[in-house]
Amino acid sequence: MLDLTALLLTIIVVAVSASIISRKWRWSQVEKLPGHVALPLLGTTYVDFFTKREDRIRSFDEVCKKFGPIFRLWLGPYPVVQISKPEYMEKVLSSSEIIDKSHFYVFLYPWLGQGLLTSTGSKWHMHRKMITPAFHFRILDNFVEIFAENGEILVEKLKPKADEKAFDIYPFITRCALDIICETAMGTSVNAQNQTQSAYVNAVTRISELTVERMINPWMQSDFIFERTSSAKEYYDQLKILHGFTKKVIAERKSTRKTNESQVKAPQDDDLGRKRRVAFLDLLLDASEDGQKLDDQELQEEVDTFMFEGHDTTSVAMSWVLVLLGHHPDIQEKIFAEQDDIFQDNPNRRPTTHDLNNMKYLEMVIKEALRLYPSVPGVSRRVTKEIEVGGYTVPEGCTILLNIRQTHRDPDQWPNPERFDPDNFLPERVQGRHPYAYVPFSAGPRNCIGQKFAILEEKAVLSYVLRNFRVETVDRLEDLKLIGELVLRPMNGVNLRLRPR
Repeated sequence: MLDLTALLLTIIVVAVSASIISRKWRWSQVEKLPGHVALPLLGTTYVDFFTKREDRIRSFDEVCKKFGPIFRLWLGPYPVVQISKPEYMEKVLSSSEIIDKSHFYVFLYPWLGQGLLTSTGSKWHMHRKMITPAFHFRILDNFVEIFAENGEILVEKLKPKADEKAFDIYPFITRCALDIICETAMGTSVNAQNQTQSAYVNAVTRISELTVERMINPWMQSDFIFERTSSAKEYYDQLKILHGFTKKVIAERKSTRKTNESQVKAPQDDDLGRKRRVAFLDLLLDASEDGQKLDDQELQEEVDTFMFEGHDTTSVAMSWVLVLLGHHPDIQEKIFAEQDDIFQDNPNRRPTTHDLNNMKYLEMVIKEALRLYPSVPGVSRRVTKEIEVGGYTVPEGCTILLNIRQTHRDPDQWPNPERFDPDNFLPERVQGRHPYAYVPFSAGPRNCIGQKFAILEEKAVLSYVLRNFRVETVDRLEDLKLIGELVLRPMNGVNLRLRPR
């Protein structure tokens, strides 16, 4: 017994000593940055040991206020440098060398593989070049009808709820966004708004939750431990549903191309003069056939990535717009006046691309909501080459956390940064601001390729909601508990009241 105790003590002493030595010698430059005292093995994670899930963002905001705009954290033995000043953001985001995502993204690999979000090097460059034409404005114009159809369905689903009683609108918005992304990405409808118990819909929701659970629990990050948990079994069961669906769609699409090529060529008119619908998957297959070959696994990775990145992010962005408008009825009425001017005597007609482009004030409102509540509150990069940021040297191998949410509230760039003010996006104000003070879709070489798609979708869907209903809030903004895991959302849903227009 004494020998076993001595062995355990020896192991602990060696581990602690190794942690101290590594931190002192390998990461000496990181230790020059401000931050909480780091403990051996634990780093600075002890700060949040007793912090509830719903209080994590508030707690981290306090750390940012105390040590920012540049400081260091230690996630166990791993150093993380957090930055938020636009000048610092530009240094990292504009770099053509620091483009690798941090090690946290490995937990998305089983689901998304080496798609555009997670890949790097020559593969990322090739896929980025191949996919970029899929977001040309002529292609996006082909999706507007899909946005409109699903906006109409959403309004019909919301009408029974417009009885002035509070309800959570988030699931309604999410199912609408999921239908849109399925049809635009894969050319297949899952009919989520009408069939809320769809296996695919449920799998998307559940696998997102399980991914976050693994990210935020240190003991679950070990493959050895995770593979032996019930969560792992459920995770892989859900993964089979998602990947099975994607593989089936790809196979069917390839079969269709062989038997009827005219149905999959990029936008042309059908016999009734309507544009044929071309999905994101079709465009990838076109590019692949033109010599830039993608195998079935790579096709699946890119479609799954588009599904993931274009679903929760747009859902939560639209939800935050409605929350903020519920608190600002004057701004809500300005939007309605703009809609009334655009649609005039036919308020129920479907919007065209021209209509969406004319929704200038609604776009300002969407951008301001994304400033205060960016769908993705932060991104992280792995430093592959030593870099100077804010007067500090960040060594190779370190992780840099780019705190988008704090950047958007920098008082040097945003007068009264906590105030919801769409006029922040008047042209004259935008011109006078640092270009990296507003980065809800990231920036630089790895900016979000789908940002124009997202803004058009959000305009179309919100236009339908706001033409049909007045939105009233239930919760005070200061009372909302925020969860900033995969996306930034209220922990207890988006509770609103609707009144028919």
